[in-house]
Amino acid sequence: MYLPDGYGTIFPYMLVNGANSLCVFLADVFGAEEMGRTVFPDGRIANIRIRIGTSNFMISETDGSAMKSMPGAYYIYVEDVDDTYKRALSAGAKSIFEPADMPYLDRQAGVVDPTGNNWWISKRLVEEPYDS
Repeated sequence: MYLPDGYGTIFPYMLVNGANSLCVFLADVFGAEEMGRTVFPDGRIANIRIRIGTSNFMISETDGSAMKSMPGAYYIYVEDVDDTYKRALSAGAKSIFEPADMPYLDRQAGVVDPTGNNWWISKRLVEEPYDS
């Protein structure tokens, strides 16, 4: 089975109101890179292909009928939780919880992006797997 470079057998496909503004948010906060986009003849975004770090995913603009906005939750690893959290708030996110060290040995903060998705901004504090 052929999979394009950077794609796994499953990856997020976000359906949002405001696909372009979400892309700007993701670039400003997480350093997302736009890999390409497809636009319908009416100007609506069919999909924007995005990469953050080693992960690829797609964002699509809802059409107001069959394709409704579907907020999701995403766990993202970053180098600096506190700085990323501040950038997210500056870019329009709302806080779920401030950065804190968690009992499972991640430093973590939570935000809701402007399109309603939850982001668990995390950094592993130890170089070992999670308990099974």
